Amino acid sequence: MTPLHHIGNFIRELVIQIPLWCVRILFLGTLIAVFLWVLRLPRETTTPENATHWYQNLKIWACLALAIQIVIYSIF
Repeated sequence: MTPLHHIGNFIRELVIQIPLWCVRILFLGTLIAVFLWVLRLPRETTTPENATHWYQNLKIWACLALAIQIVIYSIF
């Protein structure tokens, strides 16, 4: 075995010790943080200059996609 195998096995043993519920909370927390960040973006940065309709605001669709991901990953 090469030294990289020993390093890889050491890292694998460290990662195995982390409970899956902690990983799930960290992952969902990251999605929620991005969701909140997107909500706080100003409308001017998420809408094209010549936008005339509400559905042209990209913040709406980004929040919808993030909300769906949060629901899916919190259920499964």
